[in-house]
Amino acid sequence: MNKLLNTIMIWESLSQNKKKKILERPILSQQKNLKKNVSKILKDVLENGDFALKKYTKKFDNVQLKNFYVSKDKLENFTQKIDSKLKQSILLSKKNLEIFHQAQKQKDIDVITYPGVRCQRITLPIQSVGLYVPGNKFPLISTALMLSVPAILSGCSDITICTPPPVSAEILYIAKICKIKKILQLGGAQGIAALAFGTTSIQKVNKIFGPGNMYVTEAKLQVSQKISGVSIDMLAGPTEVLIIADEFSNVSYIASDLLAQSEHDKNSQFFLLTPSLKIAELIQLEIIQQFEKLENKKNIKKVFTHSYIILTKNLFECFKISNQYSPEHLILHIKNSRDWIPEIKNAGSVFLGSWTPEAAGDYVTGANHVLPTYGSSKTYSSLGLSDFQKHIIIQEIQKNSLNELSSYITTLSNLEGMEAHTHSVNIRTLLA
Repeated sequence: MNKLLNTIMIWESLSQNKKKKILERPILSQQKNLKKNVSKILKDVLENGDFALKKYTKKFDNVQLKNFYVSKDKLENFTQKIDSKLKQSILLSKKNLEIFHQAQKQKDIDVITYPGVRCQRITLPIQSVGLYVPGNKFPLISTALMLSVPAILSGCSDITICTPPPVSAEILYIAKICKIKKILQLGGAQGIAALAFGTTSIQKVNKIFGPGNMYVTEAKLQVSQKISGVSIDMLAGPTEVLIIADEFSNVSYIASDLLAQSEHDKNSQFFLLTPSLKIAELIQLEIIQQFEKLENKKNIKKVFTHSYIILTKNLFECFKISNQYSPEHLILHIKNSRDWIPEIKNAGSVFLGSWTPEAAGDYVTGANHVLPTYGSSKTYSSLGLSDFQKHIIIQEIQKNSLNELSSYITTLSNLEGMEAHTHSVNIRTLLA
């Protein structure tokens, strides 16, 4: 068993350095070469545009592109190949996403802060957005939905789906029902570069959304750090899950949830935290038994090397460790799980009880599965409607009100040494 899984870790027996190492994300050890390789691709696309994009598409996707965008004819013809059951599933997911995200709409603010002083905040959509949908052996249709629905509801007028070729009929169907007409056939860091910089054939966007592998995530980070760069939603890299269990937990369900997240990517990571040694040992055994029945073993086996089962003193310590790690997904397989919500300080998305598998959140609950990773749930949230919008502040002061406020304004501006600020007020009031 130990050849596949790490041994159960007793938390209080570990040194501080060992604890820190266990809670590190696996891709951090690859950062040096990763940054260099991604930077090289971005520079090439920035300097050589379309030529570089075609070169990398041939190299990484083994596709010789003639056109970067999917044609209107292909969009129409391919979507007719979707079977009815899949269409029903996609439409159900879309409906639930619309319900949850529609409820996130914010009201504009219009208040009088002082007699004669009116302040407003209006909400406008970001005009041009790029939605990156990762490519894989299978089309990630769920991600296409998670990005497209809030983009449409927010009112974004120029939406581009960017996904590696060949683009599947399922992705095209989602684009069609969401009325998105621009589908860019590019993947990886080069796809992010195309969205960020634009080329002769491709229009740049204002903000890039979507998860991806470590190359996509690093590319998003680098383009967002450039002075004239685009904005990004968050760092949504290789997936991670942390489960807290107690003596009442169903070990079969827990093992299945851990394995489900492990099949995404070899750099995925899972943690099981529990104060029950018996449950820890049973889950360890159950993971191996379920693993042996799976066909998709390659990625999962690598995930085992940097994933852990940890024995704690009590449930409170479980939550303390979880908050320190700040997981993308947090599953509470514990009795009265809702009662423990106040203990959660950092998490991307939380799943309560035995009947809420993370897989349901990936597809049909209506909550968004584009979530912060790398511990960034300390400050970032699940993708939502507000990510596709911006706020503009409007201020208006009546003449008499400015006269009343002028001495307060100039007191503050003089203290900061802002002579021209003071003059801009005095010229209106002293000479009025």
